[in-house]
Amino acid sequence: QAQLVESGGGSVQAGGSLRLSCAASGNIYSGACIGWFRQAPGKLREGVAIITTAIGNTWYVDSVKGRFVISRENAKNTVYLQMNSLEPGDTAMYYCVASETKTCYYPESRWAESKYDYWGQGTQVTVSS
Repeated sequence: QAQLVESGGGSVQAGGSLRLSCAASGNIYSGACIGWFRQAPGKLREGVAIITTAIGNTWYVDSVKGRFVISRENAKNTVYLQMNSLEPGDTAMYYCVASETKTCYYPESRWAESKYDYWGQGTQVTVSS
């Protein structure tokens, strides 16, 4: 069964760090784009970071550039999100997503939720001030 399994969420004080992991079943991981979306209470879901499994191209939403790093470990079919200098505004449920198409290569579709075929169950990140 195709699936994405997230881990690594938790609670941390502002300025701290967390690393999220997303383990993907093989058929998903061999697709084109894997990454992370997040949803804070009362807010719309937004894309955070995306990576291509083949080449390792990366993209970030402006609010996390310089603080978050997305990476992949192909031997383990796993994508990571290293989150540094966390802020209370980063508090959200974080979802791992994957697309079977090269949607992330195109700016007009990169952050479109509907373009991602697979979603994990989510992992909570809470940052206190």
